[in-house]
Amino acid sequence: MIAPSDRSNSATDQRAAGMAPRFGDDAAPGYRAEATLSIGLEIRRQLSRRRTKLMLGLMVVLPVVLYLAFQFGPADEGENADEALRGLVDLATSSAANFAVFTLLMSASFLLVLVVALFCGDTVASEASWGSLRYLLAIPVPRGRLLTVKLTVGLLYSAVALVLLTGTALVVGVLAFGWEPLRAPVGGESPPGEGLVRVIAAAGYIAVALLPVASVAFFLSVSTDAPLGAVGGAILFQIVSAILEAITALGSLRSLLPTYYTDAWFGLLSDPIRIEDMLRGGISALVYSTIFLMLAWWRFPRKDVVS
Repeated sequence: MIAPSDRSNSATDQRAAGMAPRFGDDAAPGYRAEATLSIGLEIRRQLSRRRTKLMLGLMVVLPVVLYLAFQFGPADEGENADEALRGLVDLATSSAANFAVFTLLMSASFLLVLVVALFCGDTVASEASWGSLRYLLAIPVPRGRLLTVKLTVGLLYSAVALVLLTGTALVVGVLAFGWEPLRAPVGGESPPGEGLVRVIAAAGYIAVALLPVASVAFFLSVSTDAPLGAVGGAILFQIVSAILEAITALGSLRSLLPTYYTDAWFGLLSDPIRIEDMLRGGISALVYSTIFLMLAWWRFPRKDVVS
């Protein structure tokens, strides 16, 4: 029989080693694993960080910067100007919905990837780099709960960033260009109300398409003590996928890449709306995110946390 003092020392040794202790008779009276590290507390902790305020502020500032570029930038660059780019800019300034679509188009390929990678990749690795992860687990916060809370808050702030970007673009667009129909490059116009629904649907699809980035960043975050390594690794994953997608020699194999259906939301700008690629892209994103999140949940309980 193990004496109570021996059980206490065993749990203490496990916490000191950064291992997740098993709580049975060792648990203090009133201890509830689900009450540790609440989501509300983690939201406040992350909001107090400078990078969170900077990223959310950038989502508000970017549409304003784009509007100022339209207003004060050169109106005409002469006969050698890029006609396609000029037409895209002219379309962007035709209505609030078009301005929001243009903002999403300019942001989805890199800026939103960076934001999602930062919120989901910095979350666990930063605790390790500060030396606080070991103490969080020694409170004790069960490892599964820590991952759940960290991932939930990371995805929440990623969604807030996307909502801020889209909402600000719509507000700036209404004030600058009016509440006019959504004009699509192909398919004519959509009434303002329908155009708003299409913009919201486009933002929703972009959020789903970014789930692989979030899951890769989170997996790397639980695998390394370097936040920049986790964030950079997720961005590199997206870049490599985009490069492979551009290699036409790969043929139909490109459809297996996580970035292949990234721009499928363009189908919302046509009449009639085409959602087939959006459905395929959504399934692809869910499969990739499930795989990497399962790897994260498999890896972290087996990791020896020493920092």
